[in-house]
Formats: sequence, structure tokens, C-alpha cells
Amino acid sequence: MIRTEEMLLNVGPQHPSTHGVFRLVIKIDGEIIKEATPVIGYLHRGTEKLAEDLQYTQIIPYTDRMDYLAAMTNNYVLCHAVETMAGIIAPDRAEYLRVIAMELGRIASHLVWWGTYLLDIGATSPFLYAFREREMIINMLNELSGARLTFNYMRVGGVKWDAPEGWIQKVHDFVPYMREQLEGYHQLVTGNEIFMSRVKGIGSYTKEDAINYSLSGANLRCTGVKWDLRKNEPYSIYDRFDFDIPVRQDGDAWARYHCRLEEIEESLKILEQAVEQFPQDGPILAKVPKIIKPPKGESFVRIESPRGEIGCYIASNGKKEPYRLKFRRPSFYNLQILPKLLKGENMANLITILGAIDIVLGEVDG
Repeated sequence: MIRTEEMLLNVGPQHPSTHGVFRLVIKIDGEIIKEATPVIGYLHRGTEKLAEDLQYTQIIPYTDRMDYLAAMTNNYVLCHAVETMAGIIAPDRAEYLRVIAMELGRIASHLVWWGTYLLDIGATSPFLYAFREREMIINMLNELSGARLTFNYMRVGGVKWDAPEGWIQKVHDFVPYMREQLEGYHQLVTGNEIFMSRVKGIGSYTKEDAINYSLSGANLRCTGVKWDLRKNEPYSIYDRFDFDIPVRQDGDAWARYHCRLEEIEESLKILEQAVEQFPQDGPILAKVPKIIKPPKGESFVRIESPRGEIGCYIASNGKKEPYRLKFRRPSFYNLQILPKLLKGENMANLITILGAIDIVLGEVDG
């Protein structure tokens, strides 16, 4: 009889494959994981506490640094919460610019996930293709906002700048190009037998598990739950667009892979319609006082980010700074199921399971 001893192993907090400074302490017996303990906090900035000394507009750049792969979405949820509390309605042109920016960001975020996930499990070429397309999106968002990653573009009541001349046409031209590349992604990866053997049936959980762990985004929809706040509780102008909510039933890494690639297709549908409906003129910012002081009270809004449901709670005492600010960050909640998924798994599947969750540590450690 072979006797083995359990061994404690540190995974991280170096960046490769952990997608941020994330440490995982695992107990292994041979190649089998007996226990996994996530250790977070290496990136913690105290955004919510810092916000208590900042005016509402000054908080927007801090949201860029949370989910830095979907900064436009984070910008929006804060502005949406303040607008809800203060009764501010953004002009139509501004809302279209917001939606276009957010959906471009959603595609860019999923491209980073797709490329790095394949890189994590041994494929190099997909990463290069994904970043080729992402670079086109980043260039467009750079033209719109003046930045490449931390955009600081949204404003309470609208957006910072109007779209430059010819920009909407660039978005229009990008849609068919991206559809063509997406077909290439499927030909390159989706039908690959080696890839399928690495992800099919790996890291699976049930619909009940997903709900009990408060998972959202693709991590929820991969279990058959058709829930997307853009459809179920429409905000901004999402009720004007025709698009679907991709779902799968198996709840494994393979299902999450398909959900995210299909979400890119749906974002392209939204972009196509938004460009067609885009108002030719009009203001991009509502009449908002220079110093915003929402009335006393509380506000909570939630929207659909690329990683799931992001919420923003604000308690106001009528001053120019919030009394309390709290974000519901999807990566933080989605990560909670990791110890359950890793227990009893082979060591070779660790990164496959972690990568399929799609966390951004800036959001986990907010």
C-alpha cells in the first residue's frame, strides 16, 4: 500500500493564471486537492471608505480601478445610483453613448477572458487574436474618452464628451468584422478535442448551488438560469433593443465558455441597433449643479457587468460627499464557490476551474 503525506502548497499571490494578486492555499494528497483556502486583500484600496471624503464626481475615477477590464460599466453604476437618488434624467444621446461604450467594454472584457483563459491552459495563438480585436475596441474607447483602460468617461447626468466625428461609423464597421472573427474563434478553439477534454465536466455545479452562493453573470446563466438585468430589470435604454440571454444547462467550465462567447454575439446585436438609432444631435449632459448634493436618503441600483450583477448603495445626508457608499462586486461573490469546486479535484484542473470563474482582483479587493 502506497502511503502519501498531505502537503500545503501556495498558488500565488503572483499574477500569472490567478488574474491578480490572489493567493490560494491548497492542501494536496498526491495530485488530489483536499482543501482550498482563498486569501484575498493584497490589492485592497478601501475605495468605499475613501469615497466618504470625496464629492460624487471625484469618486468616478475610483470605480475605474475596481473592475479595470470593464471600467465603463463601473462608471455607469455609480452615476446611475446618484441620478436615481437625485431624480436626474440623462439626455437620449448621452444614454446611447453610455450603452455603446458599455457594450464595447463588455466585448473587450470577454476577449481578455477568452485569450487569457486559453493561455492559462496551454494555447498561445487565441491570446494574440483576442488582443488584436480588443486593441481595436480600446482605440475606439480611447478616442471617445481620452484613456485606454481607466476611462473616467461617465458623468452624473450624462457623459464627459460627445463622440468625435466619424466615431459612430467606426463602431458600425466593427460589428461585422467582430462577427467574422468570432466565427474564427470557434473554428480555432471551440471544436478542438484537446480543449474540450480540458473543460467539459470540469468545475460543474447546480442551479441551486449558483443561487445559494449568489453567483451572477455567466457563472449563473451556465446552470440554466435566464437572468440578465439588462432584460429582467432594464435600466438606461436597454428596453429599446432586441437581444437574447445566452444560457447553458451543464454548469461546467464548457458551459461558461459558451455563455461568454454567445454574450459577445448579443452585444454586437445591441451595438448594431444602438448605432442605427443613435440621435443625430442633442445634449450629452443634463442640467446638473456643479456641486451635486443628493437629498437625504438611500439609493440602491444594480446593473449587469461582464462578470455579473454589480450593485451600488448610497446613503446620503444631503451633503456633497456620501455618508456611506457600498458596491456589490460580482467577482467577490463569484469567487466564494471556488473552495467547493476545487475539493476532490485533480491539481491539473485548478487553473481551469479558477479561470472559468473570470475574476478581476481589483473588484474582489475593492
